[in-house]
Amino acid sequence: MYRRKPTVHGAGQPPPDVSPQAVYVAALVMLGRRELSESQVRQRLARKGYGEDDIEAAITRLKAERALDDVRVAEAIARTETGLKKRGKLRVRRQIEAAGISPALTRQTVEAHFDEVDADGLLLAALGRRLRDGRHIADDREFQRLYRHLTAQGFESDQVLRLLRSRRASGTASGRDEDE
Repeated sequence: MYRRKPTVHGAGQPPPDVSPQAVYVAALVMLGRRELSESQVRQRLARKGYGEDDIEAAITRLKAERALDDVRVAEAIARTETGLKKRGKLRVRRQIEAAGISPALTRQTVEAHFDEVDADGLLLAALGRRLRDGRHIADDREFQRLYRHLTAQGFESDQVLRLLRSRRASGTASGRDEDE
């Protein structure tokens, strides 16, 4: 037996209930799944076809209730990028900007976060994910591969070169004894 699917509003067309309350609830549902920036919520609501006035009203209400907070989103991205993904300052900055956070807030958040983070330890951890068991760099090809990987992860090239050279020269992650 063939059953007809219920009619669903198309992409870009507003759902049947377009009250400001419905837009607010749709935004809350999005925020319930994960932290989003104001820009991301605006884009997603617009894609669903809601009107600008309704979106603006929902954003204003969410900000007043502190359900929507770009500072909190930027800090969460910075913590995730450094804590879980072991990424450097430049990559963290790009990820926060990609979320639609203002450049000034991005810069402030990244600087504050990296004041609290051991950047050298972060670089060592990122390298440790590629060079297991404390082994040294075998050849120039591996050196170049690691350099490209670490700079793509947002680490500054001079820091990466210094670490990789010490790893190739001494065979240890930091150039110091393993016992320290």
